Amino acid sequence: MDACKRIVPIACNDNDAACAGGVGARVCVAGLTPGATYYIQLGSVTEEDTGLIQLNLESPCPLESSIPAPVPPPRVRIAAESFPTDGTSGDPPAQAFREPSGYSARHREYPEDPPMPRPSAPPPGVVAGRAFVERDGYVSVQVNVDALGDNIPGDAANEPSIAVDPTSPNRIVIGWRQFDSIDSNFRQAGVAYSHDSGRTWTFPGVLTPGVFRSDPVLVADNEGLFHYLGVATHRSCSYHCDLFTSRDGGVTWADPVFALGGDKPWMTVDTTYGPGRNNLYQTWSRFGACQSGTTFGRSTDRGASWGAATDRTPQWGTLTVDRNGVLYVAGRGYERNAEVLRSTNAWNARVRPDFTTLAYVPLGSLGSFGNSGPNPWGLLGQVWIRSDRWVGSHAGNLYLLVGSGHDVKFSRSEDGGFTWSEPVRVNDDPEDEYAWQWFGMMDVAPNGRIDAVWNDTRNTSEANLSELYYASSTDGGRTWSTNVPVSPVFDSYVGWPNQKKIGDYYDMASDNAGLSIAYAATFNGEQDVYFLRIGMIDCNGNGQPDDEDIAKGLSSDCNDDGLPDECGADCDRNGEPDVCELLIGADDCDGNRWLDICQEDHDQDGLIDPCDPDQDDDGVPNESDLCPRSPNGMDTLADGRPRIDTTGDCFVDLRDYWRFRNCLVVGRLGAPPPWEACLERFDVDNDEALDLRDFAAFQNGYTGRGW
Repeated sequence: MDACKRIVPIACNDNDAACAGGVGARVCVAGLTPGATYYIQLGSVTEEDTGLIQLNLESPCPLESSIPAPVPPPRVRIAAESFPTDGTSGDPPAQAFREPSGYSARHREYPEDPPMPRPSAPPPGVVAGRAFVERDGYVSVQVNVDALGDNIPGDAANEPSIAVDPTSPNRIVIGWRQFDSIDSNFRQAGVAYSHDSGRTWTFPGVLTPGVFRSDPVLVADNEGLFHYLGVATHRSCSYHCDLFTSRDGGVTWADPVFALGGDKPWMTVDTTYGPGRNNLYQTWSRFGACQSGTTFGRSTDRGASWGAATDRTPQWGTLTVDRNGVLYVAGRGYERNAEVLRSTNAWNARVRPDFTTLAYVPLGSLGSFGNSGPNPWGLLGQVWIRSDRWVGSHAGNLYLLVGSGHDVKFSRSEDGGFTWSEPVRVNDDPEDEYAWQWFGMMDVAPNGRIDAVWNDTRNTSEANLSELYYASSTDGGRTWSTNVPVSPVFDSYVGWPNQKKIGDYYDMASDNAGLSIAYAATFNGEQDVYFLRIGMIDCNGNGQPDDEDIAKGLSSDCNDDGLPDECGADCDRNGEPDVCELLIGADDCDGNRWLDICQEDHDQDGLIDPCDPDQDDDGVPNESDLCPRSPNGMDTLADGRPRIDTTGDCFVDLRDYWRFRNCLVVGRLGAPPPWEACLERFDVDNDEALDLRDFAAFQNGYTGRGW
């Protein structure tokens, strides 16, 4: 009864016997408005709740005096209309944000605590200076660091995701959940970049200060465009995702684009040379998504807009694209097996993707919360699916890996996902010791090597004391190398930011020379994000380490940073590495080590945006401008908003178009209605009439979405 009340805290009539048996429980909810639409979210916080749910609605609800007073109800997302499941990248409908109930009581992917500043002094037990650790030659470099490269004491960082630029592998970006204080679970979009293959990191600050964001996932496309996807709840829905894009290796990021989505998203990019090249594919959990019941979305224009929302993919999983451009998704499915789905037409922008379930693969209990284990309020892992897209005897294979409890399990398909091999145990500790192996992850290098990494408690026998472990396979996963610990021991119970978990996942990226890992650990007495390189750093791909290239004179190193110059960014494509140009005085007004000539100058006045006090040249300083990037030459109001923006959202879009059309054709405005309001907004040439000159001015300012 008590467990049921925690799952349904607004119950006023639970059938005691039925609740205990898990069948036939009755729940009464009072105060609903007739004619309104309500989203009912069902979820569980217990591993035992795995059955099917049938929902029957009855009215009226009998009130019983013997029922205890209910606890204060969780806030529920209420909508007057449904959100379209396919179409453009416009904002979700305007509705008051309300947190979802159910499993989110522990998952907590919504603003609960207020933001708090960083502590003025290091908390007890927190190390202030150290920003790297070593284990048997494996060096982990801290990513969430200050301007001097030192630890930021008192904060927390977890759930890292990593992306590597395929055109310049020395450029790496890591995103994570940034908590400025462990006394608040309010989190933001942390991001840092390295342009020297991970040797050093720059954390310029969160993407949107003061805005709640979570669950980051990063990818880089074929042209080196970085994409940062993350959950947001600051607009109008329980959960949706925003996408940020960077064209300069993570130094600067464009404004966010609404990207469908929901809780626990994952994303991949098509890096083949087929018709789906650079397409972005995303899957998410169905709990609390703005597009009710959907779990998949797609962008065919490199993230500028998102559509094709469907409901056919499982939750808590990942995606991969094979060498033929076929999309595969794997996640938690029936009876917690790994469900594998395939879409052969997701690449086609003209059709809605179709998904077919190919198999359910038994790889252990999936999607479990840690409970009394190493990550009490978080997941212990997710399903990883990867394809061998290159040449060799294993080309075309699909691989599954799960490490979310006891054992890391692997399976292989050689027929496009229809049949799968018997699971192989990757970890080589004794089976009867039941150590925790959690946050397992996998990637495949272009040469066909499969890499697996996970947290492991085999050497400590304590659920909260883990080491990072590594193993690899060169025969398609039939056999695996001896497991190797690659980090010191860390305590996953330390530094919880007012929620008892260290996130829900890590991330990694493999290449022919080795692999790059982004993980969270507590070496400083708090949760921090680290970068670990296993294998040599060979940015130019010539088969030998970068330091040997420099020592032998095969590569130059103009700034003595240990990185061959040919691997450095050349944003202006003049054949000279940017770092070398900066050494001889190239302009860098904001000191971000990125040439000014390569950064955006919105108003084209010769000052790049980070150094321009009035980015849109409208006479309103950026700090006072509600819309600091209005289109050039547009008539603006005193607060910087475009004059023809009738909704005050800095968008000049279809809503504004229809209002202008009403004014132009019938002389009326939807809201406010007076004709004077039409002239005030749309009479750009001030001739007391609305005509084609005004319409042309409107067209010049129309964007269709935010700037």
